[in-house]
Amino acid sequence: MKTAVNPPHRQLFGLKKVQTPFLLLLITLLWGCESVTTVQTLEKDQSERQRLSLNSDWQFKKYGPQETPDTLIYDVRPQVADAQDDKPADSKPTEAVEVIAEQQVLKPWIMPAGNAFISDPATRYERPAGEPGSDFPFVQYDYDDSAWETVDLPHDWAIKGPFLQGPDAAVGGGMGRLPSPGVAWYRRQLHIPASDEGKSIFLDIEGAMSYAMVWLNGHLVGGWPYGYSSFRLDLTPYLSYGGENQLAIRLDNPPNSSRWYPGGGLYRDVWLVKTNPVHVDQWGTRITTPQVSETSATINLALTLANDTDAEATVEALTRVYEVDEKGRPGPEAATFDKPNIRIKAGARNRTEYSLKLSDPRLWGPPPTQKPHLYTAVTEVRQEGRLIDTYETTFGIRSITFDGEKGLMVNGEPVYLKGVNMHHDLGALGAAFNGRAAQRQLDMLKELGVNAIRMAHNPPAPALLDMTDRMGFLVVDEMFDSWERKKTPLDFHLIFPDWHEQDLRALVRRDRNHPSVIMWSTGNEVGEQYTGEEGAALAMRLRNMVNEEDPTRPTTASMNYAKPDMPMPEAMEVINLNYQGEGIRNAPAYAHLKGINTSPLYPAFHEKYPDKVIISSENAAALSSRGTYLFPVAEGISSPVSDGVGGDPQSAHVSAYELYTADFGSSADKVFRSIDQHPYVAGGFVWSGWDYLGEPTPYYSSRSSYFGIIDLAGFKKDRFYLYQSRWRPDLPIAHILPHWNWPDRVGEVTPVHVFTSGDEAELFLNGKSLGRKKKGAYEYRLRWDHVTYEPGELNVVVYKDGKEWAEDVVKTTGAPHMLIASADRNEIVNDGKDLAFITVKVADKKGLTVPDANDPVSVTVEGPGELVATDNGDPTNMTPFPSATREAFNGYILAIVRYNQGAKGTLTVTASAPGLQEATITVNPTNTNP
Repeated sequence: MKTAVNPPHRQLFGLKKVQTPFLLLLITLLWGCESVTTVQTLEKDQSERQRLSLNSDWQFKKYGPQETPDTLIYDVRPQVADAQDDKPADSKPTEAVEVIAEQQVLKPWIMPAGNAFISDPATRYERPAGEPGSDFPFVQYDYDDSAWETVDLPHDWAIKGPFLQGPDAAVGGGMGRLPSPGVAWYRRQLHIPASDEGKSIFLDIEGAMSYAMVWLNGHLVGGWPYGYSSFRLDLTPYLSYGGENQLAIRLDNPPNSSRWYPGGGLYRDVWLVKTNPVHVDQWGTRITTPQVSETSATINLALTLANDTDAEATVEALTRVYEVDEKGRPGPEAATFDKPNIRIKAGARNRTEYSLKLSDPRLWGPPPTQKPHLYTAVTEVRQEGRLIDTYETTFGIRSITFDGEKGLMVNGEPVYLKGVNMHHDLGALGAAFNGRAAQRQLDMLKELGVNAIRMAHNPPAPALLDMTDRMGFLVVDEMFDSWERKKTPLDFHLIFPDWHEQDLRALVRRDRNHPSVIMWSTGNEVGEQYTGEEGAALAMRLRNMVNEEDPTRPTTASMNYAKPDMPMPEAMEVINLNYQGEGIRNAPAYAHLKGINTSPLYPAFHEKYPDKVIISSENAAALSSRGTYLFPVAEGISSPVSDGVGGDPQSAHVSAYELYTADFGSSADKVFRSIDQHPYVAGGFVWSGWDYLGEPTPYYSSRSSYFGIIDLAGFKKDRFYLYQSRWRPDLPIAHILPHWNWPDRVGEVTPVHVFTSGDEAELFLNGKSLGRKKKGAYEYRLRWDHVTYEPGELNVVVYKDGKEWAEDVVKTTGAPHMLIASADRNEIVNDGKDLAFITVKVADKKGLTVPDANDPVSVTVEGPGELVATDNGDPTNMTPFPSATREAFNGYILAIVRYNQGAKGTLTVTASAPGLQEATITVNPTNTNP
């Protein structure tokens, strides 16, 4: 085995050539830089800082069900006495179970990795002596891992399946029925040239699920247990220069550790960062704009420099600010921060603060009334005239204020939050982050009319916030789903006492320069709501930590239990209410249900806290299976799902009349009414924007949720048009439901509902008017509940202010005859990452989609690429995602394809089904990033 060589003395290395700032900025922007990121180098003499992707060529092994994992554990865990995963989402969290370790654990060696984020030096951790795991085969340089699987990152080890079915499955519906729990290893060699000796070299991991522990050349470097946190480890003391180094990473994903699908593996990007020993620290800039107007803005920069040498260093730091245009291209230099001499003690950090005024700033704000203009600050650090580091920070100039009556104000303009909650998985791609898949989600949310996203209930991938910055979304950045009290037996509560400060401060430092982030959330429906003053005190400690890192944004935690007269709301700078605003289990249809029962609480909270903004941080929790309609239809505006009332326990589907909810939820109609009756509410966030893996309320025999406005495959549910009608009132919208293929319902009552942005509509069946109806006060749909079914054509003509506004037609179709394919883009980048999402629909001879077709469709790809996954949006479908054959669900399936890296030529995608005309579509490569 090769041993690490510790450099005897850190020296300062300068550059032979000074990098031109404009060229530097151009290079980074063309590469698609992150909002706070380092600059990757094209040539060695351009900058001593390098940020190199480590995403390729990893060897991967996960212990199988019959294998006994190694004993290199972070810590002991309690025995799981109750593995039930279908508890209501608003069940009361319970106390932690104390356990005592009776074997060696590696926790003492891991804890020092978070020291940079512990504010009190006296409570930081000292690394013990010894090298645990150094003799384990997987960390050895000469271990033969050729039989392991070769993978590229981001990687989710569970998404290929198989789905685990049945009531006694090792992983139930709550965690998505995929094999995410388990212990696995990743190995990769690093070539570190001799010329790097004397530099500081770091491993940056943006997300590792979970309990990551890292060895380099047999030395335990450190790790980080929380699977959603981004973290850095210093590899420098353990490196061997002039040759190969063996990196080994162990992950341990517990069962019963999440209320949704967590994924597993190195599921976000991993980087190798090389800097001079004197450099800008990790996430070492904080840019704020405390005073903003249309004519001027004050920009404050706090710059933290690190000195990893054993000698004091004196440097100069110059920061130039550039405009960035709508396409991400650099504009002219807008301002320059002064460059005072900065003295940094040996082995220390130094923070220097700057301020300047900028005339005629281009403000960042949410569309459509504002534009998300961005700036980039390029910081150059010089020692004795030599450029030794360059660091880039993307930011926006904007003012955000919160007013108890007016709600959220962005640049002085009231902005109503039209938001959704989003989990972190990407459907058939799992937890492995993919930029194109994330962009597709955001594009569809923008089409829906969404202007805000709550990251539920964990930090997002950094690249996702780059997208929200560029697109102008408003973001609630959330940290934890639990604190010290548990929701599932092995969730984050096990490590919260040791790690909450490190995780929380790391999140804020990572994301504080993103203009899209408007608020920090420290928790979601935490059990400490139930513990009175003790829970409120913990909430206040977390709030204070966030305020120390970023005093410019408010801090909150979402409450589904705490009432205005309880201690918890006092600790909140913003009142975030989950379901309590419109009431929980309080309507007549919900009266028989057990659990939290709350009357509508907007008035009580507003009376108690008139100066605090109230936000509906989770609302609705409505349920549906796309394109499925069950009868009879509820007469009221909101009903809980039960067997025979909106739900079918045999098929495990929920009716898409969009009236049915989880026990604790409310329909969109009820939520709209409640918010409209209380105009001081600043808006809210629907649960949820997209369906996601796991938490398949109410049928935990399924694999994925029913909550989404958009299904797991990315197909719009009927509810999409209900929200779009509200959020985009100037867009002509008319949408009829249900479909009109009901051969077994001839002569039976089949209600027809219309979602529209108009105010009045007339419905026709086979040319005969069924009446003209007008929306009343607090009505958000038009209903014809007594239509007698006959095959043919439904047509609705919608009016607004007395004038024709929109129209929709639904027809009874013929039998399935052919497949029709369409792609979201017919040209994609041939980088092995970009994706084309291909919709295949089952149609009759006239080309009409057959809405109840479930034909098995097979997809083949010819050319230099591959089929990545298929899906159909059906929460009950247990066909593994990589399968090339899948049943259509109510007329549709999705195929996801990509090019091989660097490949040329055309991809031909063919969809076929027995007895149907096949469909063919082509995808071509482009060298231009989308």
